[in-house]
Amino acid sequence: MKAVILAGGLGTRLREETEIKPKPMVEIGGKPILWHIMKTYSSYGVRDFVICAGYKSEVIRNWLVNFEFLNSDFTLKLSGKSEIKFHDHLTESDWTITLADTGQQTMTGGRIHKVKKYLDGESFFCTYGDGVADVKIDELLKFHRANARIATLTTVKPTSRFGVIDINSDNSVDHFREKPQADGWINAGYFVFEQGIFEYLKENSVLEEEPLANLASNKQLSAFKHEGFWQPMDTYREATILNKLWDENNAPWKVWN
Repeated sequence: MKAVILAGGLGTRLREETEIKPKPMVEIGGKPILWHIMKTYSSYGVRDFVICAGYKSEVIRNWLVNFEFLNSDFTLKLSGKSEIKFHDHLTESDWTITLADTGQQTMTGGRIHKVKKYLDGESFFCTYGDGVADVKIDELLKFHRANARIATLTTVKPTSRFGVIDINSDNSVDHFREKPQADGWINAGYFVFEQGIFEYLKENSVLEEEPLANLASNKQLSAFKHEGFWQPMDTYREATILNKLWDENNAPWKVWN
């Protein structure tokens, strides 16, 4: 199966970084978050990717084309005909990557719609290019197949940005809870789609609006509840949190060796 990664958004709330690069190329531990997401899938045997690029797509394009140069030692002869010898075996060498420029202004559903031709008429994974998680991809796929619906999305209970104070009826503070989990479930990405998803998508579709609502109305949408780690990277603060976890060798999404 292939994994589609939505990597074309503007990332306006991370403007410190995204003035010069698309958000999926913002780094965690010296590697783009896009690489971290791909490594997660790869650790479960998913090594065929379709990247839906848009805003500053040339940055992703250049990173992919020069991947071996950027991640290997090499010997280069400059005299006469140039010869290059790479000295490292990359763990990513068995990846197959299709880079599709799906447009700067295209919405999420429209981006998926535009890469249908690269999906070989098969079911596929799909996720956002700006968040990491320790989702068990094999269990997600097993759950999707057991429920036999067109679409499955992964849901999480987000952690509040603020501490919560429990107050007694006499206005005394009973308890202070530091950044508790919310009660409700939210969409965390990490989808699995059958080809039937394209009956719900148009060139201007916002996946999270009409397509998912219609799938739910038709009883064709399942929710895989993920109780583990999930963290989007929407702000500079969140990028700092992810880098701190990585630097401390405490990154829950690092499920590869």
